[in-house]
Amino acid sequence: MSGNLMDAVLQMVSTGAEPEDYTGEDGLLYCGKCHKPKEAYFPQGKVLFGRDRHPSECDCRRAERERQEKRESDEKHNAEVERLKREGFSNPAMRHWTFENDNGKCPQIGKAYSYVEKWETVRSENLGYLLWGNVGSGKSYFAGCIANALMEREIPVCMTNFATILNNLFYGSENRNEYIVRLCSYPLLILDDFGMERGTEYGLEQVYNVIDSRYRSQKPLIVTTNLTLEELQNPEDSAHARIYDRLIEMCTPVRITGENFRKARAKEKMERLKKLME
Repeated sequence: MSGNLMDAVLQMVSTGAEPEDYTGEDGLLYCGKCHKPKEAYFPQGKVLFGRDRHPSECDCRRAERERQEKRESDEKHNAEVERLKREGFSNPAMRHWTFENDNGKCPQIGKAYSYVEKWETVRSENLGYLLWGNVGSGKSYFAGCIANALMEREIPVCMTNFATILNNLFYGSENRNEYIVRLCSYPLLILDDFGMERGTEYGLEQVYNVIDSRYRSQKPLIVTTNLTLEELQNPEDSAHARIYDRLIEMCTPVRITGENFRKARAKEKMERLKKLME
């Protein structure tokens, strides 16, 4: 055996002693802090390279190892969550749409909690939401809470809108089919502000292609829209009809009735400015 390999093996079976450590009555080295053995005898009197003992973790060493492993695990988790949010949100502001930041003014937010808690079931059964309601009622925030909570579990989610999708399809360097396939590869796809995109023939065809591809992927979809349920159920023409039919088949409609947070926020800013100007 080479000298370097022998040194490595001896280092593995040797125990480093600290100034406060001591030798116990059993002949083993003990930790001077927790008073637990830092060595253990090989079973049945066996000897390895002239030594009858091997290193053993005392309580201090075990606690330090566990702290280090947790730090490394947390760092790895945080890096993965950061990557998912960087790639999964089309708007960085969506990172802040979380349950922790919720103002409690959306009566339906419990359904978002339930969706996350029962994710494995809704995923396997391909269950989605069609979130509709007035402007500013909290539909996008509701969906963002789900996205952020799942990403914190290291589950990839894409939350975007058709304006971004159409722009990527038309101007992006990625092949159109490959782009749609990638969208459909996410365990959860969230389409925000559906119905706000241009109603051109090309635009409607691409909207249908994305939704139909998602339908065929058999993965859940969440959609937010300012369109009413009546408008979705009574489309203006056949082009919209086949899109809306797909959505209603894939997603359970949920009306979001939260108060208009945008108006409330604007009012708060106005009151704040008045106080500053007094």
